[in-house]
Amino acid sequence: MATPSKPQDPRPDDALWKSGPVYIASDKPLARLVARPLREFLRVEAAGSLLLLLAAAVALLWANSVWGESYDALWHSYLTIDAGPLHLEETLQHWVNDALMVIFFFVVGLEIKYELVNGDLRDPKTAALPIVAAIGGMAVPALLYVALNPPGSDGAAGWGIPMATDIAFAVGVLGILGRRIPSAARLFLLTLAIVDDIGAILVIAVFYTSDLSLTWLAVALVLLGLMVAARVLRVWAIVVYAILGVGTWFALLESGVHATLAGVAIGLLAPARPLLEEEVAREYATKALRDRHLNPDELARLRFLLKESVSVVERLISTLHPVSAYVVLPIFALANAGVELGALSEVFTEPVGLGIILGLVVGKPIGIFAASFLAVRLGIAKLPENTTWPMVFGLGAVAGIGFTVSIFIAGLSFPGSDLLTEEAKIAILLASLIAAVLGVATLLASTRGLTHDEDEPEDEPDPVREALDG
Repeated sequence: MATPSKPQDPRPDDALWKSGPVYIASDKPLARLVARPLREFLRVEAAGSLLLLLAAAVALLWANSVWGESYDALWHSYLTIDAGPLHLEETLQHWVNDALMVIFFFVVGLEIKYELVNGDLRDPKTAALPIVAAIGGMAVPALLYVALNPPGSDGAAGWGIPMATDIAFAVGVLGILGRRIPSAARLFLLTLAIVDDIGAILVIAVFYTSDLSLTWLAVALVLLGLMVAARVLRVWAIVVYAILGVGTWFALLESGVHATLAGVAIGLLAPARPLLEEEVAREYATKALRDRHLNPDELARLRFLLKESVSVVERLISTLHPVSAYVVLPIFALANAGVELGALSEVFTEPVGLGIILGLVVGKPIGIFAASFLAVRLGIAKLPENTTWPMVFGLGAVAGIGFTVSIFIAGLSFPGSDLLTEEAKIAILLASLIAAVLGVATLLASTRGLTHDEDEPEDEPDPVREALDG
């Protein structure tokens, strides 16, 4: 029971009233004209996609301007890390693709783990349709590409390029369309894109690995095993996992397996269930706040309880997703999308460019639609709630936005041919733009006159708030 003499802290509203609003809520010009608009922009679902698109546009303008040589000079300049036995010398573009993109693939691994444990991939019935649709959306584009670039041809290695879906752009497009798209359809596309990412990761690991070193691969597996052991022993120090993670990345880099797959593997090992039940933290917070005062010990314990009532996977996604969306992917686009457009017309006549465009623009929606139709007709799955077949085709077209992962695979497909790589990148940019326009147009037409205003869930009683309100 609280002692009568203990002073009561002022209510948060009183404290703000006495000291003035925090800076971002003030009327100062920078707060009003810059800080608050920036905060609102970053809250928009499509903000990351817009930054990614802007970075790609800057790269294209830069590479095709009078300063085009400086673009190549910058991204092909060498950066060396020499620390004792560790010696790495790569171009700046390779550092972006092999090191910085680990963060992106780490977030992908975390999202896959969350979906497997807590999301739609946990429920076979719910997951059946997007899984089957994703398989169709990967198989048909690859087959179309192979039909134009058969084994033995110069462009044969690029068959994996049109298989990919860019989650950031796909979700961004749906964000622009707003509530026209029912939540079940959004969830269908998101789950499909995650399954698509799993397929792309497997393709990269199996088919785009050269000069495999079993010794270094064994080192990477041992380090991943040490991570599992540390988790079993309940080692929670982040620095331990960071050191093991960097070691895994280096071992995979030396093994010949693409180093970014280290991010996926580590993400899949992260705990997706919280250490503590949320109710434990709520009960403690309610008791601790009854006297409207927290001492340092109570505050430290409350922080720990609140933190550990949320899983590591969710905390890492919340922390790293903005870094991936607003930093990593725009830098990747800036480093890779700068291609000269002099051979633009040839993209529609050369087999590599034509195969990519047909694969992403035609193969993706047809593959996703056909696989979904068969799955529903055979009774394997059912359409998402409030979703029509024209919507499924539109979602399939949106899934044809390959961009990030397609460009990534293009760099792996033609390592010895700048000409084929640039042709592939131009085709990816064009195909992604066409797929986005086709997807938006189809979804607008298929949802005309429809609204999906979902009722907001009623607020549950909050014992912490009740304790504060007395």
